[in-house]
Amino acid sequence: MIPISYYLILSAAFFTIGIIGVLTRRNAIIIFMCIELMLNAVNLTFVAFASFFGDSSGQIFVFFVMAVAAAEAAVGLAIIIALFRNKLTINVDEVNILKW
Repeated sequence: MIPISYYLILSAAFFTIGIIGVLTRRNAIIIFMCIELMLNAVNLTFVAFASFFGDSSGQIFVFFVMAVAAAEAAVGLAIIIALFRNKLTINVDEVNILKW
């Protein structure tokens, strides 16, 4: 049996990669992919603890996180498509439509 620390280290690595991607990249699609990576890191942690403690509540939380991730992807991609149609770019530095 694989110890839980391995899962937690892998989850922390995925979450760190996601944070670095969100903070350093300017492409909106890559930022969404990094957010998805962070959500999946949290899912891995939930499943690891659910398996370790023998409780299924962690797996129920994973379904909620997956639902939030699906909604985020649908709304986010719709915003990106609308933004690209209006500004012809998905670079978040060049988008300033929320400024006065």
